[in-house]
Amino acid sequence: MSEGAISQEEIDALLSGVESGGLSGAYSSSTPSAGNMDIPTLQQFSEKMQDKLASCISTMTGSDVKVDTPVVEASNRDQLLAKIPEMLVAITEDFNTGLVGDHLFIASPEFVQKVSGLINNEPNPELDDMALSVIGELVSTFSGAEILELSQDGKLPGLAANPADAHSQPKAMVRMPQGNFALFTYPITLDGAPYTLWEAVNSSVAEGMATALGGGVQQQAPAAAPMNMNAAPQFNQQPMMGGMPNMGAMQPMNSMSGMGMGQVGMQPMTSPNVQSVQLPNLQQYNAAAGQGNISLIMDVFMEMTVELGRTKKTIKDILGMGEGTIIELDKLAGEPVDILVNHKPIAKGEVVVIDENFGVRVTEILPAIEHVTNQM
Repeated sequence: MSEGAISQEEIDALLSGVESGGLSGAYSSSTPSAGNMDIPTLQQFSEKMQDKLASCISTMTGSDVKVDTPVVEASNRDQLLAKIPEMLVAITEDFNTGLVGDHLFIASPEFVQKVSGLINNEPNPELDDMALSVIGELVSTFSGAEILELSQDGKLPGLAANPADAHSQPKAMVRMPQGNFALFTYPITLDGAPYTLWEAVNSSVAEGMATALGGGVQQQAPAAAPMNMNAAPQFNQQPMMGGMPNMGAMQPMNSMSGMGMGQVGMQPMTSPNVQSVQLPNLQQYNAAAGQGNISLIMDVFMEMTVELGRTKKTIKDILGMGEGTIIELDKLAGEPVDILVNHKPIAKGEVVVIDENFGVRVTEILPAIEHVTNQM
């Protein structure tokens, strides 16, 4: 990141969690592990739901719909961010009974507007509350078909989800499942135009779905350790009697047959076979790997403040304030305002009006943000 002002592209990259300048390497792009998620079973399930998704869209819009073969894969936040558009519509419908966990749908604004326009017979619909309500209803209908399929034959009795909640937002603001999760990608052709609908469930929900469908990853029991015939024999500890060990624990005397009395004695005990313990070599901890997993705290909220200016007044002046008093700040007219996160300045911007609300457009990222990023 350069000193001073940066371009709008760099600001967008910073907000979306994509590598940019000094932030290179803050996110891991390693291939996620499927873990306990039975991806082949989930793939078969998605192909069963393929026609049902097309039927849901066609019934609501009255238009020709084609859903191509979906793809199910193990994914993580970074990989999903690389697939989805900068601005999107996120519909959350988390499971709350039978299975408990994250359930997220993602659609492009163009797809939401297209569906809303076809349902409401509007040629150029806005991405407003009506459009969000329409896509929420569509997702709720499709999710109901999924729940019905998963609940057949008593596999997941009582399976239910929260009501669909749709929001239009930047992709960096989407609440995604933590860690690795199962990602369903449905390619859709609606009224001759291609679109994509993504569906994500966290790993525990994906595992429960696969188990209900008759699959699931089988956990192998650890192999039994081979018996070491040279190992030292184990002797039962015997209680002490009068300061001497129990004679029952001692070896029997040699036979007296053919021996003189002087040869009668105790047979010495066999010395145990003592072997040194072989320990594995200790590997050096990779500190860089632990520091780079910033995605674990991406959902943590932080207080952001926009400061117009400051000034100092005596107690006498403060007590003398009343309605109509004008307070002069240490900022010149037109000078950028300060943007603070947890009371620490990170950027500067200019005040704008969005509909009837104030907002601020970022015009400069302060160099100190590099130090903050390195400490996360």
